Amino acid sequence: MTNTDEHNDIKPLVAPCRNIKSDAPLRWLKKGFADFKKVPRLSLTYGIVMMLIGILITYVAYSAHSIVLAIALIAGFFFMGPAIAIGLYSMSRQIDNGVTPQFLRCIKEGKKNLSNELVLAFVFLIVFLIWARAASMVHIFFPSMSSMELIDWIKFFSIGSAVGAIFAAVIFCLGAFSIQMMMDRNVDAITAILTSINAVLKNKFVMVIWGLTIVVLTLIGILTFFIGFAILLPIVGHASWHAYREVIDADQWDLGPGLGKEEEAN
Repeated sequence: MTNTDEHNDIKPLVAPCRNIKSDAPLRWLKKGFADFKKVPRLSLTYGIVMMLIGILITYVAYSAHSIVLAIALIAGFFFMGPAIAIGLYSMSRQIDNGVTPQFLRCIKEGKKNLSNELVLAFVFLIVFLIWARAASMVHIFFPSMSSMELIDWIKFFSIGSAVGAIFAAVIFCLGAFSIQMMMDRNVDAITAILTSINAVLKNKFVMVIWGLTIVVLTLIGILTFFIGFAILLPIVGHASWHAYREVIDADQWDLGPGLGKEEEAN
C-alpha cells in the first residue's frame, strides 16, 4: 500500500452531519409509519414485547407498593430505548436496501457489530445507574410516601423530573444516531457516539423537537396502560433510522453487516 493509499484510508473521528429543518421530525414519523405498514407482523411483535415489558414493570412496582421503583424502572426503559430498538433499525435498513425484512437477519446484523453495541449499551447502563443514585438522593430529602402532602408530591416530581431530564438529555445525545450508525457501517463505538453528540448539538432546535416528540409518544403509550406501545414504539424506532439516514453522512465508512447480493445490486 502506498503512502497516498494509507492517507486516504484514515477516517475522521466524527462523521459529517447535515443541517435539517424543523419539519424533519414529522417526515421521519411518516417514514417510520410507512415502514411499520410494510412489515406489520414483525413491527407489531416487537411492539407487543415492549408492551408486555411495560406491564411487567408496572406489576413489579405495584407488588412492591413503591412509586419510586415504578419511576426508576420506567426511566430505565427510557434510557435503554436506543439499544432496545436495534431490531427496528435493522428492519428499516433492510427495507431501504430492497430486502424483505426477516427476524433472523435482524439477529445476524445485530451480532456482527456486537462488541461496539455492547460498549454503548454499557455506557447507557452506567448513566442509568448514576441517575438511579441521584434519584435516591433526591428522595431522602422528602418524608415517607405515606406522609407526603400535595405540595411535597409537587416538589418531589418537579425536582425528580428536572434531574431526570438532565440524564435523559445525555442519553439522547449519546444514542440519537450512534447505534444506527454502528448497524449501518463498520465503525467503532467512540466514533459513533461522538458523531451522535456532534449531530445533536449542531441541530439543537430540531433535535429538541424530536426528543420531545419521542417523550410525548412514550407517555401516550404509558397512559394507555402500555397498549399504545405496541404501535407507537415500533414507529418511533423505524423513524429513528430515517433520522440517522437524513442527518448523518457516513459514506466514508464501509457498509456494515451485509444483506447479500440484493444489497450490492442496490
